[in-house]
Amino acid sequence: MTSRARMPGAAMIEAQQFVEAARAHGFTWYAGVPCSYLTPFINYVLQDGALRYLSMANEGDAVAAMAGVALGAPARGARAVAMMQNSGLGNAVSPLTSLTWTFRLPQLLIVTWRGQPGTRDEPQHALMGPITPALLEQMQIPWELFPASPEAVVPALERAVAHMDGSGRPYALVMPKGVVAPFALREAAVAPEDRPPQHRAAAREDTGRVRPSRGEALRALLAHTDRPDTVVLASTGFCGRELYALDDRANHFYMVGSMGCLSSLALGLALSRPDLRVLAIDGDGAALMRMGALASVGAYAPANLWHLLLDNAVHDSTGGQATVSPAISFPAVAAACSYASAAQLSDAAQLGPWLQGDGRPGPHFAALRTRTGTPPDLPRPRVTPVEVRERLQRHLAGCARGASA
Repeated sequence: MTSRARMPGAAMIEAQQFVEAARAHGFTWYAGVPCSYLTPFINYVLQDGALRYLSMANEGDAVAAMAGVALGAPARGARAVAMMQNSGLGNAVSPLTSLTWTFRLPQLLIVTWRGQPGTRDEPQHALMGPITPALLEQMQIPWELFPASPEAVVPALERAVAHMDGSGRPYALVMPKGVVAPFALREAAVAPEDRPPQHRAAAREDTGRVRPSRGEALRALLAHTDRPDTVVLASTGFCGRELYALDDRANHFYMVGSMGCLSSLALGLALSRPDLRVLAIDGDGAALMRMGALASVGAYAPANLWHLLLDNAVHDSTGGQATVSPAISFPAVAAACSYASAAQLSDAAQLGPWLQGDGRPGPHFAALRTRTGTPPDLPRPRVTPVEVRERLQRHLAGCARGASA
């Protein structure tokens, strides 16, 4: 097995140059979880009626869905692409090792290389960056760097197709930063006509209502979360960054990476510290990625947990690609998972009364639809993840002393 681990140059290609060459080689199906590096491809594919992009909840689901396309490929002549950030490659290990390898269901993997050695990146990519090539090689997936020049595209695709056809197994292109030029998004990922009929009304039910912004929702929460015994956990992406920009407090925890894991983190904290009020601020893309976590929260039923989902129906921090949340009733899912209460809120002003509760023990769930968009020049936290954890632990120790006094 050979890998071409050359360092990228300054060259750049257009999304069209790769996608059209891939189309000529039969690649018409795409699935994935957005990464900012992948935004040009996703946006291009979404706006071509002859191509299909499936917005999946996690990377393993993307691999499995494209394995399904490969299963039907002999009859339809279609090839498939699964796209993901390398930080989510771990989510795809199971289907890559026990589905695509076992059943010889080939697909092209486009894996972004966050944390590539020699580049600066966010702390959550510090380990996955260096080990990405080795992880692919351990799974017996040949890889090379994503083509950084137009003339390199077809040869790379030919190598991928030759391996896929010869072995029946995946081939990976590892994409460093800055090798694909931007491509603007002009259409939503899930058009209304693509939704099941029973969900179309739900997707339009608040048409005409001015939804609050994420910032307005967070400001409303800040007014009710300054109690010493309250801990606020904010999901990865713009949620944590905007909360930090509004007011950085010792009782805040800003998730980085670990997309979809916030509710499980909140569950463990709430169960281990019943003296606290734990507020988990989730996002629709993150909640979809690990929706099974709601079942665990409902089953273990921490009385002190409030779970808020801010739903803007897009992956806002990776370019605004749509999620499938308009087709979902998150409160109905939470209720089915045995949350003590589950509400659909329509205004940020309702957040205060929801947090005050009605005296019943939790867990309590609420969803608030927000509009898309982020303040310009939104800062990243200047405190490191370790500093955030240490600061919060000092705060929690103080709460424990106060409770025992």
